[in-house]
Amino acid sequence: MTPSVRLQEMIRVIRSARTQGEERGIIQRECADIRSQFRQGDNGERSHSLAKLLYVHMLGYPAHFGQMECVRLIASPRYSEKRIGYLGAMMLLDEKQDASLLITNSIKNDLSHSSQYVQSLALCTLACMGSAEMCRDLAPEIERLLRASHSYIKKKATLCAVHIIRKVPELAELFTPSARTLLSEKNHGVLHGAVVLITELCERNPDTLVQFRKAVPELVQIMKGLVTSSYSPEHNVAGISDPFLQVRILRLLRILGHNNDTASDAMNDLLAQVATNTDSSKTAGSAVLYETVLTIMDINSESGLRVLAVNILGRFLLNNDRNIRYISMTSLQKIVQTDHNAVQRHRGTIVDCLKDQDTSVKRRALELSLALVSAVNIRSMMKELLIFLSVCPPELRSQTASGIFNAAERYSPSKRWHIDTILHVLTTAGGDVRDETVPNLIQLITTASELHCYTVHKLYRALIKDIAQQSLVQVACWCIGEYGDLLLKGECEEIEPVQVTEDDILDALETVLQSHMSSPATRGFALTATMKLSTRITDNVDRIRSIVSIYGSCIDLELQQRAVEYNALFKKYDHMRAAVLERMPVMDKNSPGHTNGDTSGEIKEPDTSKPKPVEAGLLSEPASQVCDLLDLLGGTDTPLQPSPAPTSTPTTTSSADLLDLLGGLEIKPVPTVSVYEKNGLSLKIQCDKQTETEVTVTLIASNSTQNDITNFTLQAAVPKSVQLQMKAPSGNVIPAHGLGQVTQTVLLNNPNKVSLKMRIRVAYSNQGAMHQDTVQIDSFPSAACQPSFSPL
Repeated sequence: MTPSVRLQEMIRVIRSARTQGEERGIIQRECADIRSQFRQGDNGERSHSLAKLLYVHMLGYPAHFGQMECVRLIASPRYSEKRIGYLGAMMLLDEKQDASLLITNSIKNDLSHSSQYVQSLALCTLACMGSAEMCRDLAPEIERLLRASHSYIKKKATLCAVHIIRKVPELAELFTPSARTLLSEKNHGVLHGAVVLITELCERNPDTLVQFRKAVPELVQIMKGLVTSSYSPEHNVAGISDPFLQVRILRLLRILGHNNDTASDAMNDLLAQVATNTDSSKTAGSAVLYETVLTIMDINSESGLRVLAVNILGRFLLNNDRNIRYISMTSLQKIVQTDHNAVQRHRGTIVDCLKDQDTSVKRRALELSLALVSAVNIRSMMKELLIFLSVCPPELRSQTASGIFNAAERYSPSKRWHIDTILHVLTTAGGDVRDETVPNLIQLITTASELHCYTVHKLYRALIKDIAQQSLVQVACWCIGEYGDLLLKGECEEIEPVQVTEDDILDALETVLQSHMSSPATRGFALTATMKLSTRITDNVDRIRSIVSIYGSCIDLELQQRAVEYNALFKKYDHMRAAVLERMPVMDKNSPGHTNGDTSGEIKEPDTSKPKPVEAGLLSEPASQVCDLLDLLGGTDTPLQPSPAPTSTPTTTSSADLLDLLGGLEIKPVPTVSVYEKNGLSLKIQCDKQTETEVTVTLIASNSTQNDITNFTLQAAVPKSVQLQMKAPSGNVIPAHGLGQVTQTVLLNNPNKVSLKMRIRVAYSNQGAMHQDTVQIDSFPSAACQPSFSPL
């Protein structure tokens, strides 16, 4: 029985094993036999044993005891044994193994061997597992082989040179002269290796990039020869002449033409020819066209050529292959800001991709659809996006809702349309919207005074129909509390009015208060709305008083506090209840207290130069009652003198002090320092020294790009002697255009008072690409607590 049959017999026996234990037993017996063969010292049997050991290694079993046998076989003069030795070295050795240094001399000798096949074995091994030390020692030999007469050796030497440059970048200059001469070769394998080598050189050295821009005409001629060449069985793939070489040349042209008008002009005609003559019905043609599009978009190309590239990507959207549709939308996403009108022509096809079964294709189509929304197509695009929201997978609802909100805020044709759109989203996916949606919608409703009646009727209907969507319920409760009198009138021109009674409204709010689906925040909205209705209805005030008193002993502290304060209004300050519970004024979105999560806005001091008009009933109250009111809001030890009856322009000091409770405060903004600026993401840090050993650090992230940043996470590390506690972040999605922020609080306890240091890891996703960076904060000055930092 021949040795090769023995290897085949071993493979057959291992494959016939019925259990994993039986397979392990066979492997152990074979490994024991292989060890005994190695000890006998017969090179013939040793090579066959090593071949069997390599198969064992492929199955995942230990084979490290064969490393020295690889070194011995590489030094053998016989080609058959060298082949097994080099194969074993590539599989069992790497640059971290000490045994790899033992084969350096053998490789050097084989690189000068008379047989090109032995030379190729050495080249393949060096390119596969050569360490930096081996590359430095053997680089001159590789440069010599680049000028060899055999194309077979040149091809392998070129790829080996690429590996050397990646391991030891300072050796790149050694291969630059030879790389240019390789472009004159006719062999496609050598040309392919030469293009890869030149690409590596240009990416690592700007001076080399300038030097190889002179080779653009030569590269263009090679590419034209490939495009116009006749059928060649040796290089033809699905009707395309050597698509692998074409793709490599196009990538190199993209690097050479970037931000260079001369090189871009030299390749414009070629790119147009490739774009129009390449068949995209096969995968090979699609690959060439895709690289052509990327090259056109990355160089200083003509406008007509860019439109042609966008049209090619539009054709890709109609391809049955989901991978091609995915990469098409990924490319369109990158160019939609610069070539918006050209991409708009394919809006219908992009929207149709929202119906694809593949989630990744849906996500790309969603991102691209949101980027295509404009003031011209806002109504039609929003209709499609709302339909998609109702059927999209749960993991896409939050992103879809956020994109719809941003688009509606930027391009809404009217306030009524804006309100209807947000209400539709809340009705469909109220549980997947961001926290700031509720205050944003409330602010929008307050500014649209002519739509108060329409809004409260529509929200009441939605509340009666479904109380599961918490965001919708919160807005509905707020509107009913503010505009409940408009709901009771039953008069509305914009919508068919709903005839409701006071009991109907209170029943709806009680349902929210008692529902197990209501969050504590939602119950707070409902309780406040119930209290506000006490000044807007007449017959059910006692029922409201009863509802409020029930929650005075609620287990939820926030709800209990509200109920206690409202009970105090009923009992002690009933004469002031109407003034305290009057309608909220119109809220300015950029005013303090409503910054949509933006804490960087300037805090304005109240204007005390113009006293505000005060109601006569409030000023005519006895001084003791005014003091009681102030005690309810926070307490004061200074008694107030009763004020005289107001005139047409009241200017009494006591009234101004009463209404401007914060007028005397000097609010100093907390110092903010930027520690990270990259890819449109800005990370700022604030710190506040609470005690001698405790520091509160607040991390604030904002987004200046055109798209939301998703999957945003922060991780922090401090020295072992410092105790760290990270609070929950405010969210993991940072809105685009700086419309919102994500904050995270970190509590540091430094009992030993050592020098504070912190390392922060930032991870986020932007346009489908994951990013991760680390920032080192080296010190926290005790005076202002403003850190110095250094990105890693």
